[in-house]
Amino acid sequence: MKILFIGGTGTISAAISKLLVAQGHDLYLINRGKRNDVLPEGVHPVIVDIHDEAKVAALIAGLSFDCVTDFIAFTPDDVARDVRLFKNKTKQYIFISSASAYQKPLSHYKITESTPLANPYWQYSRDKIACENLLMETFRKEQFPVTIVRPSFTYDERSVPLGVHGNNGSWEVVRRMLAGKPVIIHGDGTSLWTMTHNSDFAKGFVGLIGNIHAIGEAVHITSDEVLTWNQIYECIAQALNVPLKAVHVASEYLVAHSDYDFYGGLLGDKAVSVVFDNTKLKTLVPGFVATKRFDQGVKETIEHILQHPELQKVDAEFDAWCDSILSNVI
Repeated sequence: MKILFIGGTGTISAAISKLLVAQGHDLYLINRGKRNDVLPEGVHPVIVDIHDEAKVAALIAGLSFDCVTDFIAFTPDDVARDVRLFKNKTKQYIFISSASAYQKPLSHYKITESTPLANPYWQYSRDKIACENLLMETFRKEQFPVTIVRPSFTYDERSVPLGVHGNNGSWEVVRRMLAGKPVIIHGDGTSLWTMTHNSDFAKGFVGLIGNIHAIGEAVHITSDEVLTWNQIYECIAQALNVPLKAVHVASEYLVAHSDYDFYGGLLGDKAVSVVFDNTKLKTLVPGFVATKRFDQGVKETIEHILQHPELQKVDAEFDAWCDSILSNVI
């Protein structure tokens, strides 16, 4: 198949790109070319800013695709532009939404694709909902061949997945663990969460490409493994071979005493228990199963980061903030 990705080098998209090329598909990528070194050979780069609609239209004037996926569309204006660009150029358009769009708080602990979409805490999630609504309306009125995919917390070898971290990512929390310093876990650490390795996500996603049964549908892709946040942090500590020194702090307190976006990221997402029912995905992609257990995946991630100093981004500001919070709660 001939496939076009907008983006293609992020946590989710890079794994999908590698899998598609390995399967022999013809993959084109629209991006600004800043991280194309992480891509496999054989990809066709189209170096352009997707927001330059006229230039993009000129570059793809003679092309058509079996599938177009936008990994960096965040607002209704973004997807409206994509509809204009690709309405008559693709057999399928996949929009990357977010599982954070699901109802907060949940009316039932197990999330299916029919769980209402409503997140009063996070503008990011509300924008994704608005994108979904626009695309489904276009599907109903104009037969635009949309498929909506909702990822939850998906991670790769470049960053340790955490609940509370600063603007430079998760390395500072890892550094605190290695130094024997206490780390913050939001709430009491017993809320449930699902971590999905990007290699598992890629298997489910590729099964939706060119799938006629996925047109007009929304589907989330996650692991079936369910962990508490206490277990998540314990797995990280074990991978580092250090004892976990955890301090539990109420999410509301963290929101009230920081300038970080914990209001959306915690209250609108990670502070809420999530358990996903993947029946729909497994119906659309028979045989799909996530096989990378979190303790295994995060160990590989930590080993990779420890071997690559460029991924170890120190965040002195976040480190000082942690010390300040802990001095008030311990």
